Amino acid sequence: MRIDIQTSGFKLTDGLREHTERRLQFALSWAAHDVRKVVVRLSDINGPRGGNDKRCYIQIPLPQKPDVIIEDTESDLYVAIDRAVDRAERAVARRLERLREHPHINLKTSTAQATGVTSTISEKHGEPAL
Repeated sequence: MRIDIQTSGFKLTDGLREHTERRLQFALSWAAHDVRKVVVRLSDINGPRGGNDKRCYIQIPLPQKPDVIIEDTESDLYVAIDRAVDRAERAVARRLERLREHPHINLKTSTAQATGVTSTISEKHGEPAL
């Protein structure tokens, strides 16, 4: 799983990077077959003014489904990361479970297979054989 971490408003420290990577690996390792990439954006909304302004934005592309996008804002960035990762894990589990329970089927393929109709090309005239 490739984890892309970017920051806005502050410098990414080694401790913050390691914490984010460790939490994501632990939370999503069970879904490594489906989750190939995770995009994390960490930002300080208010800058030096303080307050409840540390944001963690996580985007997880999934095959055949819309991306899972989670955003959490807290006064402590580590808490925002932990909460966002927990929510992302649950959202990915829900999406993948739905995908496995109700797979979308190509209607053209399933109709032809259900009726047993197949078409072959006649070598002589290039027309469908009956």
